[in-house]
Amino acid sequence: MGIEGKIKERLDEILVPHVMRNLNQMNLLKDIAINDGAVTVTLSSAALNEDVQLWTSTKIKEQLRDLPGIKEIVVDYIDAKPSEINRINNVIAVMSGKGGVGKSLVTALTAIGLRRKGYEVGILDADITGPSIPKMFGITDHPGGTETGILPVTSKTGIEIMSINLLLPNEDEAVIWRGPLIAKTITQFWGDVLWGNLDYLIVDLPPGTADAPLTVMQSLPVSGVIIVFTPQDLTAMIVRKAVNMTKHMNKPVLGIVENMSYLYVPEINKKIELFGKSKGEEMSRITGAPLLGQLPIDPEMAKLCDNGTIERYSSELYNDFMNNLQKTIIETTKPGKHS
Repeated sequence: MGIEGKIKERLDEILVPHVMRNLNQMNLLKDIAINDGAVTVTLSSAALNEDVQLWTSTKIKEQLRDLPGIKEIVVDYIDAKPSEINRINNVIAVMSGKGGVGKSLVTALTAIGLRRKGYEVGILDADITGPSIPKMFGITDHPGGTETGILPVTSKTGIEIMSINLLLPNEDEAVIWRGPLIAKTITQFWGDVLWGNLDYLIVDLPPGTADAPLTVMQSLPVSGVIIVFTPQDLTAMIVRKAVNMTKHMNKPVLGIVENMSYLYVPEINKKIELFGKSKGEEMSRITGAPLLGQLPIDPEMAKLCDNGTIERYSSELYNDFMNNLQKTIIETTKPGKHS
């Protein structure tokens, strides 16, 4: 391995404060110049305040100073906007025609499953007035950043997360905003957040087909949509509305998920369909999209969500759901794992 390769190896060990991903994962490393023993490392300064820049520069010098042949180390920063740095391969939107169907849960499970497969994953919580993603992941830290950009907060397993709840002084504070301000916030979460290199950005949409979902469909390069529903009489109409919106916006439906499909009672080995007979297969025929899974009401999963430890969840049914989702995503998107 040459000296440049060794330098890159050492730099990969440096985790950006707040985000806890390395310089390469955040796509901050712009250049390495070597001239007669003098090494100049050039980084983008987007979203890195002066303290973070100073800490990073010091850490780089510590990491490189004992490499043979290196006499001098200089760290330079160049201005750049997050939108110029971010490299996001796929944007997956999770939507529903109505609220309360578990859309945020499916968003979280999708991100967790992809992360377990080794992909670099982020969650953009576009449900501005009803954000629940930070609670499910047990995240209370406020994002770092500067006037040039915002650093997302990273979960325990390495999923980047941005939500309005992380910017509020109190998570119980209500966001009482009109549509244009909500739409502006969503576009800022896309363009002003330093996501870095991601294989997948999962967007948790608010329910319905109004301003916020429209903003995401128009402003973000959505690769595909996952539609969530429950087995109730209104399901067919609601799912059709969501599908019609995605078709109008020329976005493919990757698949549908029936949540709260049933409650399994192990003591009597019986599935109880609390919300009526499953409509999963029927909805698959109506939408022409694959049924990715029929998720049960699981008290253990609910407990983990309440405790902020959703990343610990695992079950045979969830694994089946993720295998179906993984297969569909690989076939219809471009994973291209970031190194």
